[in-house]
Amino acid sequence: MLVGVTDHAAERFRQRVRGTLDAKLEIVQRVTAAHAADRISRGERGTIRVQDLQRKDLVYVCRRDNNELVVITLWEEGEDAAVPKRFTDVLRVDDERIKRD
Repeated sequence: MLVGVTDHAAERFRQRVRGTLDAKLEIVQRVTAAHAADRISRGERGTIRVQDLQRKDLVYVCRRDNNELVVITLWEEGEDAAVPKRFTDVLRVDDERIKRD
């Protein structure tokens, strides 16, 4: 299986896991191992969730593109996140790209 990684997912990985010279390569390795271990589930709107084997709280959100799995983003579950949800949610208030009702 081929695995691709977006720039967005690589940046979130660097923020949440650790600094690395090649975040995309590390994500590919982790997603490939987790997928082989069947740590996958269906997500919302046709996404595929892949749960990291090393850090159970880390979830990769992917989309299938033919025979390639593309990691589009990732997040941490639980209360002990490296970047707590309250910080990521407050950023959305200033994001002009998000439609408001």
